[in-house]
Amino acid sequence: MLSFDGVSFTYESGNSILDNLSFNILPSEFISIIGVSGSGKSTIFRLVTGLDEPSGGTISLEGNPNTQRLGKVGYMPQQDLLLPWRTILENACLPLEVAGLDKKAAKEQVQPLLQEFGLGGTEDNYPGELSGGMKQRVAFLRAVLSGNSLLLLDEPFSALDAITRLAMQEWLINLWEKRKSTVLFITHDVEEALFLSDRIFLLQNKPVTSFVEIEVPLERPRIRNDLHRAEMLELKELLIGKLRSEVSL
Repeated sequence: MLSFDGVSFTYESGNSILDNLSFNILPSEFISIIGVSGSGKSTIFRLVTGLDEPSGGTISLEGNPNTQRLGKVGYMPQQDLLLPWRTILENACLPLEVAGLDKKAAKEQVQPLLQEFGLGGTEDNYPGELSGGMKQRVAFLRAVLSGNSLLLLDEPFSALDAITRLAMQEWLINLWEKRKSTVLFITHDVEEALFLSDRIFLLQNKPVTSFVEIEVPLERPRIRNDLHRAEMLELKELLIGKLRSEVSL
C-alpha cells in the first residue's frame, strides 16, 4: 500500500530529519508510529500526503511511484476541523462535494453511513452541539469518504478525556476490522499503540535512518484486558524505556 525507498528529507535550514529511510506497509495493516516530540512523525505524514517532497528517494502508493500525492490519501488531524456553520451531515459530505459530487447526491451517499459511524440522529446538529468524541467520529467519516484506501490519523484522540479516549479506541478498532482500510496512526501513547496496531514503528535518533519495528503479539479480535498479559506488560515497559532514552531533560 505504501513504501518509502531510501527517502531523505532536509529542511532549507539544513536540519536533516530523514536519511535513507525505507519501509513498507501492506494493505489492511494498522501501523502506529511512536516517538518523542520532534522525532520526525509529522514529517513522515507530510511526505505521505504530498505536502512536502523528499530530498531523495522514492515514495510509492499502491506500488506506483507518485510525485503527485496530494489528495491521494485520507487524513485525520488532531483537531476535528469541522466547519461550525455546516450541519454534521453537511460536514461529512464535504470531501464528496470537493470531488465534484452535487450536494443532493452527496447527502444521499453519506446519510446511510451516519448510523454505521455512531452518528445516527445527529445529521441536523451543528459541531458545537456534539461532544469531542462525536466530533472525531465525524472527522473520521470524512477521512473515509475521501475515497482513499490509506488513512493517516495524526493523534486523533489526544484532546479527549481518558474515558472517552478509551471508548474511541475500541470504536476505531471495531470499525477498522469491518472496513479493513490501511491505517497509519501517530500517537505518543504506548498503550494505545499496543492495543490498536499490527506493528509499531518506533522512531529513534535524528536523522531517522530506520525504525525499531515491533510486531504486536496479539490476535484479533482483541480486548483491553489482553494488554495485561505478561508479555504485553514487558513489551510496554521496553517501549517506554526506549522513548525515555530519547528524552533530553
